[in-house]
Amino acid sequence: MTDDWDVVVVGGGGAGLAAAVSAAEQGASVLLFESERELGGSTQLSAGLFTAAGTSVQAALGVEDSAERFFQHYMDLNAWQLNPGLIAAFCAQSGPTLDWLIGLGVEIPAKVSGDAHTPGLCQAGVEDVWRGHVPRDQGYGVVQVLARAARTRQVEIVLGTRVERLVEEHGRVAGVVADGIEVRARAVVVASGGFARDPGLLARYYPAALRAGEDLFVVAADGSRGDHLRFGAQVGAAVAGDGWGLLLPTAYFQRLHHWQSGFPPKSRIHVDARGRRFMDEDASYAVSGGIIERHGGTAWMIFDERARRTLPPGYAHWTAEHVLAEAEAGRTLRAASLEELAGKAGIPAGALVATVRRWNEQLPAGHDPEFLRHRTLANKAVTGNPDPIAEPPFYAARLLPAELVCTHAGLEIDARAAVRDERGEVIGGLFAAGEAGAGVLGRRYVGGGNAVANALTMGRLAGRNAAVTTS
Repeated sequence: MTDDWDVVVVGGGGAGLAAAVSAAEQGASVLLFESERELGGSTQLSAGLFTAAGTSVQAALGVEDSAERFFQHYMDLNAWQLNPGLIAAFCAQSGPTLDWLIGLGVEIPAKVSGDAHTPGLCQAGVEDVWRGHVPRDQGYGVVQVLARAARTRQVEIVLGTRVERLVEEHGRVAGVVADGIEVRARAVVVASGGFARDPGLLARYYPAALRAGEDLFVVAADGSRGDHLRFGAQVGAAVAGDGWGLLLPTAYFQRLHHWQSGFPPKSRIHVDARGRRFMDEDASYAVSGGIIERHGGTAWMIFDERARRTLPPGYAHWTAEHVLAEAEAGRTLRAASLEELAGKAGIPAGALVATVRRWNEQLPAGHDPEFLRHRTLANKAVTGNPDPIAEPPFYAARLLPAELVCTHAGLEIDARAAVRDERGEVIGGLFAAGEAGAGVLGRRYVGGGNAVANALTMGRLAGRNAAVTTS
């Protein structure tokens, strides 16, 4: 290892690897520190879904899309609370970054996909043009491709080493300290992930997550400890995204990603405290969390014995046996009639009975005039209509936003992924990306692949611009 580098990257997840590879492509010498014993971070734990516009995959399927159209949707969904210049840059670079990944070896076939786990193009959120690109081998495959590209380009990777602080000299960042050793660099890219694993930082920057109480579970990587915020405090960096993050609505008994926990029954409805159905049960998490928030923050998932009995085996939580055990323990409500179930849940019995009756007359017959769930099911390639909710006993499981995926508060960056201080001025030699570089992930998550696209797109920009800074 040399004492001086063109670029030091802090973090070996998707953002850090993208930054390291792109900096090396510019001819920079690159050193990457990863605090854990393997590369990948939260990207490796994800489905690898990547939201992008104007891609070769879309073009091959005859899908007409553009960065401008993506930008408009992104800003509208976030009520224009994000910096337009930054979002325009992200949207413009998302497509080229996806095609860059394909060029490196990531496989995304030009075919329609019905979900986040079948390779191809799927609906990511509530966009009118599908932008969800599902790679083969999920996030693990993306990380392996990037890691191979980094090593091929002579990026030096140091695992199991946590960077302690930044080195500042003459008003700019000039390196890092790791294991007590000062490493000089002409530019530093902070890509150390979020802070989902730090309860204190959650209480300060994303207290909404703690409202889930003992039901909260975290699926972010173990290294998501908020190092970026500590680095930023050392050099006076501004923080953006305070109070924002991604909490997925789940049943109270889930403790793993849904592809491990399993999936709730197709024949189910979500009702609020009034006993009324209030949403498309398969609505994208781009909007579902906000809908539940508006209806009190929790809801009841109602299903019947046939739905429980026909749950597929092989999952950790959504199986017939596990749901039965939860009911036997009294944690999932169970009753011989809907009226009795309503009494146990503390909701109006008449409203619940009427709600279930209307649903039984509609979606099992193939149409949902109020919430249009039949469209969502078709987009997910679900075949066959749901069964009626009619076989006792009936069940009610508490539903709430409790799966913490990512945090959005981080170092404020501009369209070049350069970090800004409290005055809005760029801090020389410092770049950030992924959850560490804030401003792209907003109040509303645009859908599946938003975080991965942010990490890889802004990571690529950060690495490239850091390398240019050193030349």
